[in-house]
Amino acid sequence: MSAPRQIIMVRHGQSAANQDTTIYERLPDYRIPLTELGRAQARASGREIREKLAGEQVCVYVSPYLRAYQTLDALGIADLTERIIEEPRLREQDWANFQDPAEIGEQRRLRNSYGHFFYRFREGESGSDVYDRVSAFMETLHRHWSKPAYAPNTLLVTHGLTMRLLCMRWFHWTVEYFESLNNPDNAGVHTLVRQPDGRYALDTAFTQWTERTTTDTVLSQVRERL
Repeated sequence: MSAPRQIIMVRHGQSAANQDTTIYERLPDYRIPLTELGRAQARASGREIREKLAGEQVCVYVSPYLRAYQTLDALGIADLTERIIEEPRLREQDWANFQDPAEIGEQRRLRNSYGHFFYRFREGESGSDVYDRVSAFMETLHRHWSKPAYAPNTLLVTHGLTMRLLCMRWFHWTVEYFESLNNPDNAGVHTLVRQPDGRYALDTAFTQWTERTTTDTVLSQVRERL
């Protein structure tokens, strides 16, 4: 197996919906574009990624959302890209079709009370649904890595929640630890780097809004309150 030297993950840059949530009412989520700031953020991340690649080729997996494709384009690494694979399993969490901001705002409040992993949007997915599809995607990755001509690096151009859940699956983090994690910034880069023993380590940890360890469980949290 020719496992890559590193698996680089980048969140899309700032989107029009990050600026104005009412856009969800009139434009499908997957067609929402980047803002000019989002393009600039992606260009800056592209310089960081180019340094990480150090002249080596990279195989790219990109979410089918417009903002992900625009982020990939703005990274400016076409000369190092061995191939691009559109990967629907790396898409954003499905919330609804055309979204009513007031309704979504109420569901966000409920999700904060219920928990981001298990709460299912009424017309969409739960975090656990996204976890299941990134788990299936990881199986595809391992099959691709078994090909001898695979590029020495992997790049995933995706979304913040998807990045956190992929790492949760990869490193076997608990649900309680996942719940403590903040989303990466727009165009934020996190990299899984292969170690001498063949395992991968996350180069930059996700920030946390509350202190939890990777082994905390719902049981340990209940015991803390007793």
